[in-house]
Amino acid sequence: MQAIHLPPALATVAQGRDHITTQEFARAMCCAPQTALKNHCLKGECYGVRPIKRGKLLLWPVADVAHALSGAA
Repeated sequence: MQAIHLPPALATVAQGRDHITTQEFARAMCCAPQTALKNHCLKGECYGVRPIKRGKLLLWPVADVAHALSGAA
């Protein structure tokens, strides 16, 4: 298994957590939170990242966000 390289800014936001909130995800992806929510509603994902749902919250996996930010296919 390959080690995940987190960009320093994402590591600061995540603070050791496995998932981040929609607000934090939007900030990391340089988009509005509403854009992330709309893309999730229409496609089930945003920028290739699929969140998990906990109650009313969408939680975005930090590893998948790092992968999307790295531009890896």
